[in-house]
Amino acid sequence: MTELLAVAAITVLAVVSPGADFAMVVRNSYLYGRTTGVLAAAGVAAGVLVHVTYTMLGVGLLIASSTALFTAVKLAGAAYLIYIGVRTFLARADLDVDLSDRPGLTRPGALRSGFLTNALNPKTTLFVVATFTQVVGPDTALWQQAGYGLFMSAAHIGWFALVALFFSHSRLRGAMLCRQKALNRSIGSVLVGLGVTLGLAR
Repeated sequence: MTELLAVAAITVLAVVSPGADFAMVVRNSYLYGRTTGVLAAAGVAAGVLVHVTYTMLGVGLLIASSTALFTAVKLAGAAYLIYIGVRTFLARADLDVDLSDRPGLTRPGALRSGFLTNALNPKTTLFVVATFTQVVGPDTALWQQAGYGLFMSAAHIGWFALVALFFSHSRLRGAMLCRQKALNRSIGSVLVGLGVTLGLAR
């Protein structure tokens, strides 16, 4: 019971802490609408399962013990965040304010952006690997570990779907789109900053 509560508490804190996944869902929701934002949220949740899967297979222990391998994962994630951040910062700001749900980003593209954001997110790597190596006991049943992983993923899609619903609201979305240039630069700067910080972190 203690283990379950610890996993739940750590998961909730990790999910609601602002990061690249939050910035990505906000961006997709206000630019392209509710459907695209929710699909990005689903991609974020799927990205969590990547970390859960390799951790359960034992690769997480290898990453935790191999400095070189963890550094490679961290740098790949940092580079992706910087790339997305620069693209967002430099994005044209003269899009028409169209509050329909007609996507400027395809559905597979929305899923892919959310998935890659979390699959390559060092914060998510640390969260999952640390939880499974420091909180979940070695004698915990495999089915229970899988349940923890599914809960982590479900918590992500639940939270980020709410974020998508909030930031795709027509009135808020219209106000944000009217200030799109400043928002793009703000979100882009946050993503680049996160990427640089994660890349330089020891």
